Amino acid sequence: MIELVHVVDDDEAIRDAVGFLLASTGFEVRLYDGPEAVLAALPNLGRGCILSDMRMPGMDGLELLRQLRTVGNALPVVLMTGHGDVPLAVEAMKLGACDFIEKPFGDEALLQTLHSALEQGRSSRSADPVLQEFVRRVATLSERERQVLDHLVAGGTSKEIGRALEISPRTVEIYRAKLMAKTQASNLSELVRWAVLAGLGPV
Repeated sequence: MIELVHVVDDDEAIRDAVGFLLASTGFEVRLYDGPEAVLAALPNLGRGCILSDMRMPGMDGLELLRQLRTVGNALPVVLMTGHGDVPLAVEAMKLGACDFIEKPFGDEALLQTLHSALEQGRSSRSADPVLQEFVRRVATLSERERQVLDHLVAGGTSKEIGRALEISPRTVEIYRAKLMAKTQASNLSELVRWAVLAGLGPV
């Protein structure tokens, strides 16, 4: 069966570019110019997953997710976020989003994220061996490294984390580098994504 992706973005150029990429790589694609259009099409959404921009005029991606879950729609949702949207992305994942991808992203990163989201829609996260391995690696962190991880998941900057933990921003960066190496996260977005999926960090 051809996988279906519902693309939601108020920017026509981005919407068309993403739609073209997905269609050219074997996906069936439906395009929407905003959350309202998706909600209006709810009875016909059917299968697949939703790829939505986070920041849009009027209703944003977070509110779209909230309304989808309120009416019982369980399609996997991936949010496209801008730099600095980590706290919003964390909130979205707590509401039930399965993933987020930070702009600008490469074609392969987007395709991998969507394949993962579609797979999550078919199976339980708790059975994900990659997630289980991440949890095992987090268990190897020192107490201070785990504190820094919690603050990163909450969206804290190095300066903010330093103030909270009463250490210098430079020391925060050292702990951050160590915990990134131990968890084998390739970047901050990946670290936060796996931490939230695993239920780690402050509630």
